[in-house]
Amino acid sequence: MRVIHEIAGPVWPGERAVITIGAYDGLHLGHRAVIDEVVTEARSSGDRSVVVTFDRHPASVVRPGSAPLLLTTPEQRLEQFVTTGVDAVVMLRFDAALAAQDARSFVERVFVDGLAARLVVVGEDFHFGRDRAGDVTMLTTIGLEHDFSVRPLGLVPAGVDGVGAVSSTAIRAAVAAGDVAAAAAMLGRPFEIRGTVESGDRRGRTIGFPTANVAVPVEYAIPGDGVYAAIHRRPDGTEYPCAVNIGRRPTFYAEAPVSLVESHLIDTSADLYGETAAIRFVARLRAEQRFDSVEALRAQLDLDVEAARRLLGVVPPAPAP
Repeated sequence: MRVIHEIAGPVWPGERAVITIGAYDGLHLGHRAVIDEVVTEARSSGDRSVVVTFDRHPASVVRPGSAPLLLTTPEQRLEQFVTTGVDAVVMLRFDAALAAQDARSFVERVFVDGLAARLVVVGEDFHFGRDRAGDVTMLTTIGLEHDFSVRPLGLVPAGVDGVGAVSSTAIRAAVAAGDVAAAAAMLGRPFEIRGTVESGDRRGRTIGFPTANVAVPVEYAIPGDGVYAAIHRRPDGTEYPCAVNIGRRPTFYAEAPVSLVESHLIDTSADLYGETAAIRFVARLRAEQRFDSVEALRAQLDLDVEAARRLLGVVPPAPAP
């Protein structure tokens, strides 16, 4: 898959493309339905298949005070794009200048002059350009002038109680509520966070449950406070079953400014400080709660680890001879 960061002229002179465009945060099942259509049509017509997206969520520039928390980093999105079979991803820098560009100028520069679009596939609720003034109707009109067609696709049903269609907004709500199962159902894969393992107060070691404190940048979504069964992946690709606590540790602190992500690797002792961790959430075990004593907390953590073992299919280690 080719990654293109700037459109300064024809990308493939003499060739045409089937394309789609969007923020594609999360790259969920609705996004994949659109990209699958792009790839299928491009292979049928012998054209290039292309996703046009941005290096950051447009809302972070247009309305930074109310921009949504992100489900995926740019690196995660590229990893997921590779799995779709698309020929190329155009990841444009979204800045104030691009935000100010009107929809028609953007389409003519990128879709027409740069990619020689034959077909543009988008969701039926698609909007683009300055003030989100562009929509399927406008895009269709521009297409008639520049010899490309537009195919809007319907939304994908979520298959989750109380949620009509798959969307990044619905997934963010599920993640915030700690419903990682619903998020996974809409993503088509488990929800994953990434962050750097930092030194904490090391309190977990003193009670027999050492944890990796994973610092996730504030612009990214994390599951709501609670305890989860998950998989912890290290930079070398090795994976470990873990029990993850997300919260403010009310047993030890009356108040805490932010929720922390603490990953306890099951049956594993490793120095993780400074590493980038990827945590893939499998199931929510319980809500975070305050315990009256460290002993009561330790007893519950034993139960949490055993529950995580069962859910993750981890066989307990054999006792020492």
